[in-house]
Amino acid sequence: MTLRQTVQNAPPSLAEPGFDRALPLAAGEDRDIQAGRRVLRLEAESLGALADTLGADFVAALDLLHKVTGRVIVTGMGKSGHVACKIAATLASTGTPAFFVHPAEASHGDLGMITAEDAVVALSNSGNTPELADIIAYTRRFGIPLIAIVGRERSVLAERADVALMLPHMPEACPMGLAPTTSTTMALALGDAISVALLERRGFSPEDFQVFHPGGALGKKLSKVSEIMHGGGELPLCAPETPMSEAIIVMSATSFGCIGVTDGDGNLIGIVTDGDLRRHMSADLLVKSAADVMTRGPQTIRPNALAAEALRVMDARKITSLFVVENRRPVGFLRMHDLLRAGVA
Repeated sequence: MTLRQTVQNAPPSLAEPGFDRALPLAAGEDRDIQAGRRVLRLEAESLGALADTLGADFVAALDLLHKVTGRVIVTGMGKSGHVACKIAATLASTGTPAFFVHPAEASHGDLGMITAEDAVVALSNSGNTPELADIIAYTRRFGIPLIAIVGRERSVLAERADVALMLPHMPEACPMGLAPTTSTTMALALGDAISVALLERRGFSPEDFQVFHPGGALGKKLSKVSEIMHGGGELPLCAPETPMSEAIIVMSATSFGCIGVTDGDGNLIGIVTDGDLRRHMSADLLVKSAADVMTRGPQTIRPNALAAEALRVMDARKITSLFVVENRRPVGFLRMHDLLRAGVA
């Protein structure tokens, strides 16, 4: 039995909005924990109900937003306004230019922010928020697409909108049934669903995402190998026939702890590491050639690969460095230390 059914099957006095919907306390359980669980379970149930409602209207809303040549204007009043701000931020960060317009400010000049190339997404659980009236009228006057995220089908917003995305009727998690809780959770989740669906339609890539998220830990993980690697004259390289006596000198001249071995065409064919030196330690080590000691077919990474991918390769192969190769030729070198310094690892 679901939590919703539990409430519906309770005595009438307990099922009314003004009464506590808490389930009977189990022995030893704290009332605060029980209240928190009740809220989360009810909101989780509401999201399941919302998912079941998605259909042709959701696709129609995506069609309108995908065709927009301007920006998506998201608006709402009160708690719906806070949710609208987050939806606008999520849209903007995932490839759909968007910003929030406060409906009260819109009536005092900010309607000028909305152009005929834009679309408006308006949030209102009741659908009759008076502050939205001027924005609704403005979109109707100038033929600007209007999408509603609304809780009442028989409301001004739902009836005026080009597409109305209806929130299923679910009780608020507030024990009095008054504070916007379940309804705002559904609206927020629906905004995420719209943003991600548009992201997939646009073929938004990790590289696109990095452009909009250059700061913080996320931006660092989306950095490219080419932005972190050592390159140019820093690369320790030698030919296959190079005596190890000379190769070790080149290795010692850098802090990389290895040397790459390239053929006559400049292709990377092997690598000599400190581990290779230990495995071939003998009296004749210095007269051996690099080809005698090297590990053939070393693990490499592309310069345009994400730094996070390089980190995964190093972790999986239990290595601490990678040659960066383009068309089989070494163009850079990357160490775990470089990833740590860049904040990727």
